[in-house]
Amino acid sequence: MLKIPSDFVNYKSTSTFTKESVPKMFLHLHNTRAGVYGKIVVTSGQLKFYGFKERRGQIEKEVLIKKNESAISPPEYWHKVEFLTDDTEFYVDFYAQQDSDIVVENRSERND
Repeated sequence: MLKIPSDFVNYKSTSTFTKESVPKMFLHLHNTRAGVYGKIVVTSGQLKFYGFKERRGQIEKEVLIKKNESAISPPEYWHKVEFLTDDTEFYVDFYAQQDSDIVVENRSERND
């Protein structure tokens, strides 16, 4: 299973998304920015994560994420999610190397 490197820190989290509130980009092919891991955490229901080798490539990975489970999307990895149940809720935590510009830029937005 893919792990987030130990020198990476959570610098930003989304709100919890439902079928009604999820940004449409999450349901279509998109990627994580360079230097950033995304951790998708399901709090209710079930979600399917699809990973792709390249932007217009074949599905390389399908992961079923159940309540209280998570999946990791590595930097610059093309992916999308699919709601499998009407009660599905999830959020995404974003991680970057602790001394990176990404973390520094977002530090003022944190409520730590």
